[in-house]
Amino acid sequence: MRRVALHPVGIEISDVSLVDADTNLIDELRHLLAEHGAAILPDQPIDDTAFVAFLRAFGDLTFSTGETPVPNFPDLNLISNIGRTTPPRSVFHADTTYVRHPPAYTALRAVEIPAQGGETLFTNQYRAYDTLPDDVRIRLTGKTIRHVVTGVDLGADDESEADHPVFLQHPISGRTALYLSTPQRCMAISGEAEQQGRDMIDYLYAHSTAAENIYRHSWSPGDVVMWDNRCVLHRADHSDVVGNRLMHRGMVADTSRSA
Repeated sequence: MRRVALHPVGIEISDVSLVDADTNLIDELRHLLAEHGAAILPDQPIDDTAFVAFLRAFGDLTFSTGETPVPNFPDLNLISNIGRTTPPRSVFHADTTYVRHPPAYTALRAVEIPAQGGETLFTNQYRAYDTLPDDVRIRLTGKTIRHVVTGVDLGADDESEADHPVFLQHPISGRTALYLSTPQRCMAISGEAEQQGRDMIDYLYAHSTAAENIYRHSWSPGDVVMWDNRCVLHRADHSDVVGNRLMHRGMVADTSRSA
């Protein structure tokens, strides 16, 4: 296994196969993801059957209501610009934070990549926490953000909101990350007046997504990219895309939190 740390977040891991990954490799990847946030895994000759098996080695899979499943693989969903007259919209976020147990991990398998554009961007939420002013950390310690669903058609029994710590201690690394999502899905901060909370959420989001805190991944055929939602935000860049962009996505449930 060859590893190259990326800046300011992520690690590239090559000379490793995800097909029939053993428990030692899965455990090592858990720890690398906990430390680096995102793993770039190039040159993976993996199909959906092997992709699902790889993800299940991390835990139970989860699927967000309202997503489009991959035919014959109900645990995976389609991420695609094919047939669209306008590009998809993507902003920095963590996946499905409006449920009590958001997914711990998300992974994308490149099925078809465009001739130009279509990168995926990641932020370092450990660094976002570490670089907060002291007075902001003191003010927000012990507080929670109310996360709510937007833009998704839920069923009657689906969760639509949940409270999560502003500062999340990662269960594997022990490090503290600034945990939030897009401001449209962050409704309020506990103990803060409504407008003060909104202003603080906007500040935290701008702080997290500042240019110096972002890594941009340009896709290559055969790439698998996996990330830990507890310590990164991500978004796709759909501007200036030329050609088809088709990914298959899987998510692993997180039962490490009681929030």
